[in-house]
Amino acid sequence: MSQQKPLQVAVVGAGYFAQFHLEAWQRLEHVELHTIVESDQAKHGALSEQYPGATITTDLLQADPQLDIVDVITLPATHRSQIDKALTHTNALIICQKPFCNSIEEAQQVIQQAKHKDRTIIVHENFRFQPWYQQIKALLADNLLGDVQQATFRLRTGDGQGPQAYLERQPYFQKMPRFLIHETGVHFIDVFRYLFGEPDAVSADLRKLNPHIRGEDAGIFTLIYNSGLRTVFDGNRHLDHAADNTRLTLGEMLLEGTQGTLTLNGDGEISYRKFGNKTFTPIPYQFNNTGFGADCVYQLQKHVVAHLLHGHEVHNRAAEYLKNLQLESLVYQASETQRTLTTQG
Repeated sequence: MSQQKPLQVAVVGAGYFAQFHLEAWQRLEHVELHTIVESDQAKHGALSEQYPGATITTDLLQADPQLDIVDVITLPATHRSQIDKALTHTNALIICQKPFCNSIEEAQQVIQQAKHKDRTIIVHENFRFQPWYQQIKALLADNLLGDVQQATFRLRTGDGQGPQAYLERQPYFQKMPRFLIHETGVHFIDVFRYLFGEPDAVSADLRKLNPHIRGEDAGIFTLIYNSGLRTVFDGNRHLDHAADNTRLTLGEMLLEGTQGTLTLNGDGEISYRKFGNKTFTPIPYQFNNTGFGADCVYQLQKHVVAHLLHGHEVHNRAAEYLKNLQLESLVYQASETQRTLTTQG
């Protein structure tokens, strides 16, 4: 039996977060990192040394069109143009980093364009692939907590104080007009949807604490379910939490049900307390503590490869991801109007 040709991957963008994508593509079986597209030619020499098997170019239109995957890791303002190039120049499946496009309207246009060409776009929403959420999902499926009535995530990254905030890794954070929810909170909108399904209403209270940045950097939103469940995102980028690496989980989670309570700490440890008991018991599970978010970038890309090679159903199709963008928009509207807004109409 002849060996199957590796999937040919092009990565568009070589900024800070692209390092996690590039490293993961190199580790994946049945994949070849074929092309890196980087508009800044000053980076090309270092990229050639670090990825000697890849072609380095300034424009996707210069790449070999015989690609299987185009992975777009550029700023949201460029997503539309890069996806246009991928749709016209290749027949590849497209992965696009979040935040996805500049608006819901632009995202809808891109989705329709891809649908017209019978092409797949997947949004690189990797938090649901973090191992603790995979484990929590399994525990909820086993009904460990009974009826879950409250779930809270406290984001405490500790990187948002003063004029130097975010400059070391992602300086564009300072200039984003919508920041905490658009850039970070949307991950937890997706996590709550992954764990609990679709909410029926939204309330929110957002604020800016650092005068040196443009957008909001603290706030709370609640996703409201007619079942009685409330899921709460409580984010503050000025404050930290107890962890060896505060960027591992980015904070702490508490899930409370009629039969017990689960906690997730900053080191990725999950503990369970049965209803009526006083003590928490650790729930053992293993994960690969490497890269970003315990290798969640690798796990998402592995998931996409399994879809292409074996036909497995794939998460995060762009049309499905629109629900995250719509909820994000409702969070901002709810905060601005100080009203609870329904998700219907």
